[in-house]
Amino acid sequence: MMALRADEPRERMTILGEVNSASFVPWIRRHADKLGLSQAFLHASADRIELEVAGPAELIDMLEMGCSLGPIDVWVDEIQRRIVDPVATSQQR
Repeated sequence: MMALRADEPRERMTILGEVNSASFVPWIRRHADKLGLSQAFLHASADRIELEVAGPAELIDMLEMGCSLGPIDVWVDEIQRRIVDPVATSQQR
C-alpha cells in the first residue's frame, strides 16, 4: 500500500453496496497502484468501504469508474466522493 502523499489532491471515497470487502479491498489496492494513486483504507465491511486516495483528479475518476464496475463478486450501489482538505487534516493531528 502506498502512503498518502500530502502534496497531491486527496479525496475520500465511500463505496456502498454488497462490496465483499475481503476480495474488493485488495482489488482496489491493485487498481489504485496501477494508476499511481496512493490510498489509505479507513473502513471496510460487507456493505461499505471507505478510503482516501491521493493523485490527479482524472486518475481518481478512473479508479471510481473501475470500482463502479468492480469484480464479479461485488455489487456497487453508490460511490460518494468528497475532497479532503490536507491542511485541515494535518492540523487535526
